[in-house]
Amino acid sequence: MSGDPLRDRPFGLTDGDPDLPAVLEAQASPAAFAVLYRRYLDLVYSYAFYSLGDHHDAEDATERTFLAALRAIGSFEDRGATFRAWLLRIARNTIANSRRSRFRRRTSTLDALEEHPPAPDADPAVLSLRADEVRLVRHALAELPEDRRQVVLLRFVEGLSAREIGAVLDRSEGAVRVLLHRALREMAQRLPR
Repeated sequence: MSGDPLRDRPFGLTDGDPDLPAVLEAQASPAAFAVLYRRYLDLVYSYAFYSLGDHHDAEDATERTFLAALRAIGSFEDRGATFRAWLLRIARNTIANSRRSRFRRRTSTLDALEEHPPAPDADPAVLSLRADEVRLVRHALAELPEDRRQVVLLRFVEGLSAREIGAVLDRSEGAVRVLLHRALREMAQRLPR
């Protein structure tokens, strides 16, 4: 061992992950995990919110995601995926558990999302049209099979690449592209021209 943290890193970590220095620090000292937490808090929360449709459930899922990631940071290995993809995979599993729990409690669905209040000077006709479009898109998204819905959320809400989505969903890049294509085609069929 040379004492160089980049040279002595665990097997599988690559220099292609921009989070590598922060991950190595967090593996050496759990207190250093705060950097990763601050960096990805908004990403994980928005993914949870768009997946669950409820602010409280999203906050709970976000908290559970980061607690699980902190417990598992010592075992993180890149294996071709970034830390961001690894974290969102934990979030995906946490969200799935939340959905199962919600199903047992029979709480509301994605359609129950509150709209953001309009600007005071907004044109009511434009607001009405936009609200209708949002409702149609949410409805079309909610009716997609789970894997297709996840691909759309990860790509267009979270901005992940096909490679990162593949790591989150445990699929190849090609399979992710096919899923995304099918999801968008299916949504287009459900939406009015």
